Amino acid sequence: MFDILAEPFFRRALVAGFGIACVAGPVGCFIVWRRMAYFGETLAHSGLFGVGLGLLLGFSLTLGAAATAVAVALVLLLLKSQRQIATDTLLGILSHSALALGLITVSLVTGAAGDHMDLLFGDILTVTSRDLWIVWGGAVVVLGALAYLWRDLIAMSVHEELAQAEGVKVQRVELGFILLIALMTAISMKIVGLLLITALLIIPAAAARRLSTTPERMAVISAVMAGLAVVAGLMASAYLNAISGPAIVLSAGLLFVLTLALPQRI
Repeated sequence: MFDILAEPFFRRALVAGFGIACVAGPVGCFIVWRRMAYFGETLAHSGLFGVGLGLLLGFSLTLGAAATAVAVALVLLLLKSQRQIATDTLLGILSHSALALGLITVSLVTGAAGDHMDLLFGDILTVTSRDLWIVWGGAVVVLGALAYLWRDLIAMSVHEELAQAEGVKVQRVELGFILLIALMTAISMKIVGLLLITALLIIPAAAARRLSTTPERMAVISAVMAGLAVVAGLMASAYLNAISGPAIVLSAGLLFVLTLALPQRI
């Protein structure tokens, strides 16, 4: 079973997975604290339409997914203040409409309605050296920006109105964080797929919440949990000949179950 560690494609998969885990940990913490899980799912689903546009117009699929996710994020921010439709209802409509539109667009371009498994569930075992540069380059950008926004995001997670009263530019910080989620969505697409990105963000953070006493510790433990899920998921995928993306997410879910006996600390 461990012979597969000698394979170059498997080592590339591990390196890419660790890159995503480093970002998923701290970003996922804020998604959990600010209860933005459905928001993140909407951005992830919208990325599929960007992939379709990339295939149609002949540009980078990662760029297409990122651009579409950013556009949807801006629309959501503009619609957030309206009162006619509840926010969760609006997110549900946009999320599944974007997913359906993306599936149709990709189907029209590729001519194969069912050949979207890699886009939806990831295929980390086919990661190339170029993909590694994209993943780790994006990870460095996201982590750097998150470090810059850290104090303001913590303040907003505790009490948004109080943070605004203390001088935090709430709308600007929120926009910055949403853009980070959009970038995270784009660079994670090949690792766990567009349908499972939100799970990799939420589950390790939820598990880390029961093992942490400070926000910083939770972010680190969440990244470690995500990294463990990547290793366990890839090993299970190789041993069982299963799809790697769902195997990684299921491994994260099992880690969360193991923490349920512990009290929530933060």
